[in-house]
Amino acid sequence: MKVLVVCLLSVLTLFGASNVLEQVDAKLSPGSAESYKKLINIEPDGSKKEFLLYQVKKDKDKMISLFLQPDSEKGRSTLRLGENMWLYLPDVGKPIRITSMQSVVGGVFNNSDIMQLDFSAEYDIVTQKEEKEEIVLDLKAKNESVAYDKLIMHVDKKTTTPTKIICYTSTGMLIKTLYYKDIKDFGGGIVRPAVIETDSPLYKGYKSIMVYGKLTQREFANESFTLENIGKVEELRR
Repeated sequence: MKVLVVCLLSVLTLFGASNVLEQVDAKLSPGSAESYKKLINIEPDGSKKEFLLYQVKKDKDKMISLFLQPDSEKGRSTLRLGENMWLYLPDVGKPIRITSMQSVVGGVFNNSDIMQLDFSAEYDIVTQKEEKEEIVLDLKAKNESVAYDKLIMHVDKKTTTPTKIICYTSTGMLIKTLYYKDIKDFGGGIVRPAVIETDSPLYKGYKSIMVYGKLTQREFANESFTLENIGKVEELRR
């Protein structure tokens, strides 16, 4: 009987943890939405390079992006389907395969950070514990294609949004830390951090910032997320 109770409590704990991660996903992004975000790379000497992106996300596994600024990047687009990613260059005229750990903008953010899908689609929960005003989740990647093998996610209890995510390799090496800041009401029931900052011991002195200027629920057809339409993202804007 005692063993049965322990097993039941373990199941309930994991079920609750899973719900927390799904709540985090729901708060960060609706199931189908469009957004505008600015990426800022800051170098050790203080110089900056900025990018403006238009992004469309659908379900847990589809995202497409379009570069609007600077002029040197304008017209480039990226597509993510699950863990598969492509970059489209207008001058080339066809998609090129890219990986999650590469970065189409340079800086500390990689492609996985820029085109982040739902965490529950990529990670399983190992443990969950409460620390004062936060819930701390220990997350393990579901497969080897995920950018980070392990995440330690700190979640604010009141807002059910991350405050900090620490990213590790399978050997336990720290890759980077993501800091979620500036809770903003985007309208339509979407309330989430508008700013994500990151630094990394692998890029000493460098810093990257992601700022959401707009995030709106909107439905999109599955056909928008195909290699055939990767060069037609501009047509989705209105």
